[in-house]
Amino acid sequence: MFSNIGNVNILTSLLVAHDVRHAVVCPGSRNAPIVHNLQACGKMTCYPVTDERSAGFFALGIALATERPVVICVTSGSALLNLAPAVAEAYYQHVELIVVSADRPGAWIGQLDGQTLPQPGGFGSLVNKSVNLPLNTEDATSHWLCNRLVNEALLAGHIPCGGPVHINIPIAEPLFDFSAAELPIERMIHRHVERGHGCDRIVAERLLEAKRPMVVLGQCRRRHSAFDRQRFQKAVIALRTRGVVLAERLCQLLVPVVHADEALAAIGDDSDFSPDLVVYLGDTVVSKRLRFFLRKAEEAKVVMVNLDGEIHDVTMHADEVVEVGALEDVFYAVADLIEDGQLEKLPQDETSRKYRTGWKTILEKVDQVIEAYEPSFSQMAAVRYFEQQMEDMEIDFHVHYANSTAIRLANSYAQHPVFCNRGVNGIDGSLSEAAGFSAAVDDLVFCVTGDLSFFYDQNALWNSNLKGNLRIILLNNGKGGIFELLPGLEQSEASRLLVSGAHHTSAQGICGQNDIGYLKASDMQEMQMGIVTLVTRQSHRPMLLEVFTDAETDAAVMRDYLRFIKDKIKE
Repeated sequence: MFSNIGNVNILTSLLVAHDVRHAVVCPGSRNAPIVHNLQACGKMTCYPVTDERSAGFFALGIALATERPVVICVTSGSALLNLAPAVAEAYYQHVELIVVSADRPGAWIGQLDGQTLPQPGGFGSLVNKSVNLPLNTEDATSHWLCNRLVNEALLAGHIPCGGPVHINIPIAEPLFDFSAAELPIERMIHRHVERGHGCDRIVAERLLEAKRPMVVLGQCRRRHSAFDRQRFQKAVIALRTRGVVLAERLCQLLVPVVHADEALAAIGDDSDFSPDLVVYLGDTVVSKRLRFFLRKAEEAKVVMVNLDGEIHDVTMHADEVVEVGALEDVFYAVADLIEDGQLEKLPQDETSRKYRTGWKTILEKVDQVIEAYEPSFSQMAAVRYFEQQMEDMEIDFHVHYANSTAIRLANSYAQHPVFCNRGVNGIDGSLSEAAGFSAAVDDLVFCVTGDLSFFYDQNALWNSNLKGNLRIILLNNGKGGIFELLPGLEQSEASRLLVSGAHHTSAQGICGQNDIGYLKASDMQEMQMGIVTLVTRQSHRPMLLEVFTDAETDAAVMRDYLRFIKDKIKE
């Protein structure tokens, strides 16, 4: 029988799954549930040592002798601090010690309760990883978080070259209920970091062998100096004949972008579109629908491919993390397998053909419907017309989009990669970043931004380094328009003024004081003329077009756009 405490059982299950077989345990009541589980699991050799300072070095000795990770488990309070000398030694010898410290619930820290001190992060920079597990794991999100944190810590013990990690476990009373009949079966995340030793080929093989593969590309840039366009395109074509490749405009690789968000809105809960393998490359995606879709595809095997080898579990059920030198290396590996004749050896059944055909059909339909939809005067209409002009550009250009509504409109209409601050997804700095970009190149640089983002960053124009190649489209509807699309927020009386930042501000004065060419538009004709002027006029100073729209109309157009797509797809 095991402890009935959720986070303790998750930890125990994953220690066993990660093949940890030795534990040094120190006396105490708060850590008793952990010690009980380590002994009861039947997979662990436990060594009792009373003095924590000595116990730490005792564990270090076992780890050196066995060349395997060793648990050192202590109770709450100053017991943890006694391990600091051994942890420091393990860090500089690159020895895998797994410090497991029981803790009181966070509410009691600093409240004169016994054996309490701030334990999370107690070893500072002397560990490869420090995690603090959630107190309760009853709900699905907390359970996922606990599982992910333990996996992260145990994997970090191997990276970059071995070292100690710290797992802190707050435990609430009652402590001594050992009524759980068995440990939970926990997801174990595997990591492949042998860069240059076949990691990219591992991913490529799985892609070509899967019956319903899906490749999702998040925000990423390519290595321009080493990019092999021909090999890359060969792999993309092959992957699209076997499955689905989804990429947004934030992807700088030469992948045909698709309207994934709109397609998923039309697909709904149809299981025929669910993959059996997801390979997620790169960083964030804008589409919330896509993230939710991936999280619902719980039967799919998920491989996260990135440049840092860290666990970024977007899908909430990733199985593997693969570190590569460049994301395009996976595509090159696919191309190599094709050249070796591997693609022809892999038969596809009716399920895989139905999956591929279904996605191909709906993505093509969505593209046609979006092309046919003509929005009334709105922010959507402005971005649509601007991007239409970009299609005819015969000179090099670069486009930066601000967050919220702007980048979502880019995903609908841009036919080229775009820049956007999606690392943190804040509204600050979008204009300043575009300004810095324009100072470093001679090409035209466009920045499409909403009003809150612009006015927050207006000092980007108070800059002596600006040149005439910077062109700005300011979408001003007098508030944070994205808030108009959040269901339920309209019920709050604080919504308009206190949440969405309603205002009556214009950029004309800001442009005047900074010698920025100013244009404005309040209807469709003025907007179109303004964009043409912005794109074609020669100027030695930056130019700005301020497009005034109505926030309620902008929201209504967006809803009509999605409704139009759904209705046309059903026809």
